[in-house]
Amino acid sequence: MCNDYRLEVDIASIVEDFDDLKIKIKMPEGTPNVAARADINISDVAPIVRSGEGRGSGELVNRRWSWPGQNGRPVYNFRSEGREFTSHRCLIPADGFYEFTAPLEPGQKRKTKWLFTMKDHPWFCIAGIWRSHPEIGEAFTMLTMEPGEDVAPYHSRQIIPLPRDRWADWLDPSVPAEEVLGLLPKGSLLPLQVYPPAAAQASLL
Repeated sequence: MCNDYRLEVDIASIVEDFDDLKIKIKMPEGTPNVAARADINISDVAPIVRSGEGRGSGELVNRRWSWPGQNGRPVYNFRSEGREFTSHRCLIPADGFYEFTAPLEPGQKRKTKWLFTMKDHPWFCIAGIWRSHPEIGEAFTMLTMEPGEDVAPYHSRQIIPLPRDRWADWLDPSVPAEEVLGLLPKGSLLPLQVYPPAAAQASLL
């Protein structure tokens, strides 16, 4: 499951794109201080857009990725099947997410790292939820489902990137989750091998 993603787009572009979709974004805690990051890892703080007051609105805030589960392990992914999510929904801005597979070649110690980006947009939003935890405060997690054709060769589960016409619906908890959460068409997500680099991989062949 996804334990690493990328966000290099700036906050101004995020707000502008939401405005183009007629989704009014408020920043109740001020403009989030967000630096471009190639890797956002579990327990890092990153921006989310959570449901606002009424349809067509959202709040942009910085929150921690994952909260402690009952077994002490971080809850960074959460199964979506059979759940309604009638509150505490959020959108997680990203311009890529990573999956890891077994090493491609003998002697390669690290897993092979793949970056998935959206074919038709420079950035996108992942469906998530947030919770308040007594020890760490508010935190978010990414929802998952059975993989689509683009991700299935790399992992048995996948996070849920949402097309832009579903962002407002996900921020509206009155819209049933099953009407919003779903897989993108084949070819929507583009995988790129980032480790080992192409040059290093060529030297192994």
